Amino acid sequence: MTSLPGLPSAAEIAELRSLARSLSLEAGAMVRGGRPALVEVAATKSSDVDPVTDMDRASEDLLRRRLAVRRPDDGILGEEGDDVAGTSGLTWVIDPIDGTVNYLYGVASYAVSVAVVAGEPDPERWTVLAGAVHSVVDGVTWTAGHGQGADRDGRELHVREADSLATSLVGTGFGYAAERRAVQARVLTHVLPRVRDIRRLGSAAIDLCLLAEGAIDLYYERGLNPWDVAAGGLVATEAGAALTGLRGAPATQLMTVAGAPPRHAELVALLESAGADQAEGGARSESAKAR
Repeated sequence: MTSLPGLPSAAEIAELRSLARSLSLEAGAMVRGGRPALVEVAATKSSDVDPVTDMDRASEDLLRRRLAVRRPDDGILGEEGDDVAGTSGLTWVIDPIDGTVNYLYGVASYAVSVAVVAGEPDPERWTVLAGAVHSVVDGVTWTAGHGQGADRDGRELHVREADSLATSLVGTGFGYAAERRAVQARVLTHVLPRVRDIRRLGSAAIDLCLLAEGAIDLYYERGLNPWDVAAGGLVATEAGAALTGLRGAPATQLMTVAGAPPRHAELVALLESAGADQAEGGARSESAKAR
Protein backbone atom coordinates (compact mmCIF):
# COMPACT_ATOMS: atom_id res chain seq x y z
CA MET A 1 0.00 0.00 0.00
CA THR A 2 1.35 3.43 -0.94
CA SER A 3 0.45 6.84 0.42
CA LEU A 4 -0.58 9.83 -1.65
CA PRO A 5 2.22 12.13 -2.81
CA GLY A 6 3.37 14.44 -0.05
CA LEU A 7 1.98 12.28 2.74
CA PRO A 8 3.95 9.94 5.01
CA SER A 9 4.45 6.37 3.85
CA ALA A 10 2.07 3.58 4.80
CA ALA A 11 4.60 2.35 7.36
CA GLU A 12 4.89 5.82 8.88
CA ILE A 13 1.11 6.16 9.06
CA ALA A 14 0.94 2.80 10.83
CA GLU A 15 3.47 4.07 13.38
CA LEU A 16 1.47 7.25 13.93
CA ARG A 17 -1.67 5.15 14.41
CA SER A 18 0.10 3.03 17.02
CA LEU A 19 1.29 6.14 18.84
CA ALA A 20 -2.19 7.69 18.80
CA ARG A 21 -3.55 4.50 20.33
CA SER A 22 -0.92 4.31 23.08
CA LEU A 23 -1.40 8.00 23.95
CA SER A 24 -5.17 7.63 24.17
CA LEU A 25 -4.81 4.56 26.38
CA GLU A 26 -2.38 6.27 28.76
CA ALA A 27 -4.49 9.40 29.09
CA GLY A 28 -7.63 7.28 29.41
CA ALA A 29 -6.12 5.28 32.26
CA MET A 30 -5.34 8.52 34.09
CA VAL A 31 -8.85 9.87 33.54
CA ARG A 32 -10.40 6.58 34.70
CA GLY A 33 -8.20 6.13 37.74
CA GLY A 34 -8.20 9.76 38.83
CA ARG A 35 -11.92 10.49 38.79
CA PRO A 36 -13.06 11.54 42.27
CA ALA A 37 -16.46 10.66 43.67
CA LEU A 38 -17.53 14.26 43.14
CA VAL A 39 -16.13 16.09 40.12
CA GLU A 40 -15.91 19.88 40.41
CA VAL A 41 -16.16 22.33 37.52
CA ALA A 42 -12.87 24.21 37.17
CA ALA A 43 -14.06 26.68 34.51
CA THR A 44 -16.60 27.14 31.72
CA LYS A 45 -16.15 27.80 28.00
CA SER A 46 -18.91 28.77 25.57
CA SER A 47 -21.59 29.14 28.27
CA ASP A 48 -22.26 28.46 31.95
CA VAL A 49 -23.29 24.89 31.06
CA ASP A 50 -20.14 24.10 29.02
CA PRO A 51 -17.70 22.95 31.72
CA VAL A 52 -13.98 22.30 32.01
CA THR A 53 -12.68 20.08 34.80
CA ASP A 54 -9.22 19.76 36.31
CA MET A 55 -9.00 16.34 34.66
CA ASP A 56 -9.57 17.85 31.21
CA ARG A 57 -6.49 19.96 31.80
CA ALA A 58 -4.46 17.16 33.36
CA SER A 59 -5.24 14.77 30.51
CA GLU A 60 -4.27 17.32 27.87
CA ASP A 61 -1.09 18.22 29.78
CA LEU A 62 -0.11 14.54 29.78
CA LEU A 63 -0.70 14.23 26.04
CA ARG A 64 1.28 17.40 25.33
CA ARG A 65 4.22 16.21 27.45
CA ARG A 66 4.34 12.85 25.71
CA LEU A 67 4.17 14.44 22.26
CA ALA A 68 6.90 16.93 23.14
CA VAL A 69 9.20 13.96 23.72
CA ARG A 70 8.02 11.58 20.98
CA ARG A 71 7.19 14.11 18.23
CA PRO A 72 8.93 17.41 19.11
CA ASP A 73 8.70 18.83 15.57
CA ASP A 74 4.93 18.32 15.24
CA GLY A 75 2.28 20.91 16.00
CA ILE A 76 -0.50 20.48 18.57
CA LEU A 77 -4.11 21.64 18.39
CA GLY A 78 -5.91 20.90 21.65
CA GLU A 79 -9.19 21.81 23.27
CA GLU A 80 -7.84 23.24 26.51
CA GLY A 81 -4.33 24.60 25.84
CA ASP A 82 -2.54 26.96 23.49
CA ASP A 83 -1.88 25.82 19.93
CA VAL A 84 1.68 24.77 19.10
CA ALA A 85 2.99 25.45 15.59
CA GLY A 86 5.23 22.64 14.41
CA THR A 87 7.82 22.43 11.65
CA SER A 88 7.14 18.90 10.34
CA GLY A 89 3.87 19.60 8.51
CA LEU A 90 2.00 17.34 10.95
CA THR A 91 -0.30 18.45 13.78
CA TRP A 92 -1.76 16.42 16.63
CA VAL A 93 -5.40 17.20 17.30
CA ILE A 94 -6.35 16.16 20.82
CA ASP A 95 -9.47 16.14 22.93
CA PRO A 96 -8.49 15.20 26.50
CA ILE A 97 -12.06 14.31 27.49
CA ASP A 98 -14.72 14.27 24.80
CA GLY A 99 -17.95 14.22 26.75
CA THR A 100 -16.94 16.34 29.74
CA VAL A 101 -20.53 16.74 30.97
CA ASN A 102 -20.86 12.94 31.06
CA TYR A 103 -17.57 12.75 32.98
CA LEU A 104 -18.84 15.42 35.37
CA TYR A 105 -22.04 13.49 36.11
CA GLY A 106 -20.60 9.97 35.92
CA VAL A 107 -22.51 9.03 32.76
CA ALA A 108 -20.59 6.30 30.95
CA SER A 109 -19.90 7.92 27.58
CA TYR A 110 -16.68 9.93 27.46
CA ALA A 111 -13.43 9.40 25.65
CA VAL A 112 -9.90 10.53 24.94
CA SER A 113 -9.49 11.40 21.26
CA VAL A 114 -6.07 11.67 19.59
CA ALA A 115 -5.47 12.28 15.87
CA VAL A 116 -2.61 13.47 13.68
CA VAL A 117 -3.20 15.45 10.49
CA ALA A 118 -1.09 16.61 7.55
CA GLY A 119 -1.30 20.13 6.19
CA GLU A 120 -2.92 23.17 7.71
CA PRO A 121 -4.64 22.47 11.07
CA ASP A 122 -8.03 23.22 9.55
CA PRO A 123 -10.64 20.50 8.87
CA GLU A 124 -11.39 21.97 5.43
CA ARG A 125 -7.73 21.68 4.39
CA TRP A 126 -6.08 18.91 6.37
CA THR A 127 -5.71 15.19 5.68
CA VAL A 128 -6.24 13.08 8.77
CA LEU A 129 -3.50 10.44 8.84
CA ALA A 130 -4.21 8.44 11.97
CA GLY A 131 -6.42 8.54 15.02
CA ALA A 132 -7.56 6.74 18.13
CA VAL A 133 -10.59 7.12 20.36
CA HIS A 134 -10.44 5.45 23.78
CA SER A 135 -13.74 5.04 25.62
CA VAL A 136 -12.67 5.61 29.22
CA VAL A 137 -15.34 3.72 31.18
CA ASP A 138 -15.42 0.43 29.25
CA GLY A 139 -11.85 0.53 27.90
CA VAL A 140 -12.84 0.09 24.24
CA THR A 141 -10.40 1.64 21.73
CA TRP A 142 -11.07 2.44 18.10
CA THR A 143 -8.23 3.32 15.72
CA ALA A 144 -7.80 4.13 12.04
CA GLY A 145 -5.06 4.96 9.55
CA HIS A 146 -5.40 6.85 6.28
CA GLY A 147 -6.02 4.21 3.61
CA GLN A 148 -5.53 1.43 6.16
CA GLY A 149 -9.02 0.81 7.52
CA ALA A 150 -10.45 1.08 11.01
CA ASP A 151 -10.67 -1.30 13.94
CA ARG A 152 -12.15 -1.76 17.38
CA ASP A 153 -9.55 -3.44 19.58
CA GLY A 154 -8.17 -5.21 16.52
CA ARG A 155 -11.50 -6.12 14.90
CA GLU A 156 -11.95 -4.59 11.46
CA LEU A 157 -14.90 -2.24 11.17
CA HIS A 158 -17.49 -1.61 8.47
CA VAL A 159 -20.48 0.72 8.56
CA ARG A 160 -23.95 -0.78 8.36
CA GLU A 161 -26.30 0.26 5.57
CA ALA A 162 -29.87 0.50 6.81
CA ASP A 163 -32.65 -0.54 4.47
CA SER A 164 -34.16 2.94 4.50
CA LEU A 165 -33.99 6.27 6.26
CA ALA A 166 -37.13 5.30 8.15
CA THR A 167 -35.33 2.28 9.65
CA SER A 168 -32.12 4.19 10.47
CA LEU A 169 -30.97 4.77 14.04
CA VAL A 170 -29.50 8.28 14.09
CA GLY A 171 -27.03 9.78 16.54
CA THR A 172 -26.80 13.51 17.20
CA GLY A 173 -25.75 16.09 19.77
CA PHE A 174 -26.63 19.60 20.88
CA GLY A 175 -24.69 22.77 21.50
CA TYR A 176 -24.47 24.76 24.72
CA ALA A 177 -25.71 28.17 23.54
CA ALA A 178 -29.46 28.64 24.02
CA GLU A 179 -29.93 30.15 20.55
CA ARG A 180 -28.28 27.15 18.87
CA ARG A 181 -30.27 24.69 20.97
CA ALA A 182 -33.50 26.32 19.80
CA VAL A 183 -32.56 25.76 16.15
CA GLN A 184 -31.42 22.21 16.86
CA ALA A 185 -34.68 21.44 18.65
CA ARG A 186 -36.67 22.64 15.65
CA VAL A 187 -34.56 20.52 13.28
CA LEU A 188 -35.02 17.51 15.54
CA THR A 189 -38.80 17.73 15.21
CA HIS A 190 -38.31 17.51 11.44
CA VAL A 191 -35.91 14.56 11.59
CA LEU A 192 -37.36 12.39 14.37
CA PRO A 193 -40.65 11.38 12.66
CA ARG A 194 -38.70 10.26 9.58
CA VAL A 195 -36.15 7.91 11.17
CA ARG A 196 -36.24 4.84 13.42
CA ASP A 197 -35.12 6.80 16.50
CA ILE A 198 -32.55 9.27 17.80
CA ARG A 199 -29.66 8.64 20.19
CA ARG A 200 -27.88 11.45 22.03
CA LEU A 201 -24.92 9.99 23.96
CA GLY A 202 -22.90 13.15 24.60
CA SER A 203 -19.58 12.29 22.93
CA ALA A 204 -19.17 13.01 19.24
CA ALA A 205 -15.99 10.93 19.05
CA ILE A 206 -17.75 7.86 20.43
CA ASP A 207 -20.81 8.48 18.24
CA LEU A 208 -18.66 8.43 15.10
CA CYS A 209 -16.95 5.23 16.22
CA LEU A 210 -20.28 3.56 16.97
CA LEU A 211 -21.33 4.52 13.46
CA ALA A 212 -18.17 2.87 12.14
CA GLU A 213 -19.01 -0.42 13.83
CA GLY A 214 -22.68 -0.40 12.86
CA ALA A 215 -24.13 0.36 16.30
CA ILE A 216 -25.88 3.39 14.80
CA ASP A 217 -26.68 4.00 11.14
CA LEU A 218 -26.27 7.76 10.73
CA TYR A 219 -24.96 10.74 12.64
CA TYR A 220 -25.31 14.51 12.37
CA GLU A 221 -24.34 17.41 14.57
CA ARG A 222 -23.82 21.14 14.31
CA GLY A 223 -21.06 22.98 16.15
CA LEU A 224 -18.38 20.30 16.29
CA ASN A 225 -14.85 21.55 16.88
CA PRO A 226 -11.85 20.09 15.03
CA TRP A 227 -10.80 17.98 18.03
CA ASP A 228 -14.33 16.55 18.34
CA VAL A 229 -14.27 14.98 14.89
CA ALA A 230 -10.65 14.44 13.79
CA ALA A 231 -10.07 10.92 15.15
CA GLY A 232 -13.68 9.69 15.16
CA GLY A 233 -14.27 11.04 11.67
CA LEU A 234 -11.30 9.08 10.34
CA VAL A 235 -12.54 5.90 12.05
CA ALA A 236 -15.94 6.42 10.40
CA THR A 237 -14.63 7.15 6.89
CA GLU A 238 -12.10 4.32 6.98
CA ALA A 239 -15.01 2.02 7.89
CA GLY A 240 -16.84 3.15 4.75
CA ALA A 241 -18.86 6.17 5.87
CA ALA A 242 -19.33 9.37 3.92
CA LEU A 243 -18.52 12.47 6.00
CA THR A 244 -19.75 15.83 4.72
CA GLY A 245 -21.59 19.02 5.55
CA LEU A 246 -24.69 20.33 3.76
CA ARG A 247 -25.18 21.81 0.28
CA GLY A 248 -21.97 20.33 -1.07
CA ALA A 249 -19.81 21.66 1.74
CA PRO A 250 -17.27 19.58 3.67
CA ALA A 251 -17.88 18.68 7.30
CA THR A 252 -17.30 21.81 9.40
CA GLN A 253 -18.63 23.47 12.55
CA LEU A 254 -21.68 24.45 10.51
CA MET A 255 -22.71 20.80 10.07
CA THR A 256 -21.24 17.31 10.12
CA VAL A 257 -23.20 14.41 8.62
CA ALA A 258 -21.88 10.85 8.53
CA GLY A 259 -23.17 7.50 7.38
CA ALA A 260 -23.16 4.84 4.70
CA PRO A 261 -24.38 5.82 1.24
CA PRO A 262 -27.14 6.18 0.15
CA ARG A 263 -28.72 6.82 3.57
CA HIS A 264 -26.13 9.55 4.16
CA ALA A 265 -27.34 11.46 1.11
CA GLU A 266 -30.94 11.08 2.24
CA LEU A 267 -30.14 12.50 5.67
CA VAL A 268 -28.27 15.40 4.08
CA ALA A 269 -31.33 16.19 1.97
CA LEU A 270 -33.60 15.96 5.01
CA LEU A 271 -31.40 18.31 7.03
CA GLU A 272 -31.22 20.77 4.14
CA SER A 273 -35.00 20.79 3.85
CA ALA A 274 -35.23 21.38 7.60
CA GLY A 275 -32.92 24.41 7.36
CA ALA A 276 -30.41 22.81 9.71
CA ASP A 277 -27.75 25.29 8.59
CA GLN A 278 -29.82 28.34 9.48
CA ALA A 279 -28.11 30.96 11.60
CA GLU A 280 -29.35 31.20 15.15
CA GLY A 281 -31.10 34.43 14.14
CA GLY A 282 -33.29 32.57 11.66
CA ALA A 283 -31.80 33.06 8.17
CA ARG A 284 -29.41 30.63 6.57
CA SER A 285 -25.91 31.42 7.76
CA GLU A 286 -23.62 33.53 5.62
CA SER A 287 -21.13 30.67 5.26
CA ALA A 288 -23.89 28.40 3.98
CA LYS A 289 -25.12 31.05 1.54
CA ALA A 290 -21.64 31.45 0.15
CA ARG A 291 -21.34 27.82 -0.88
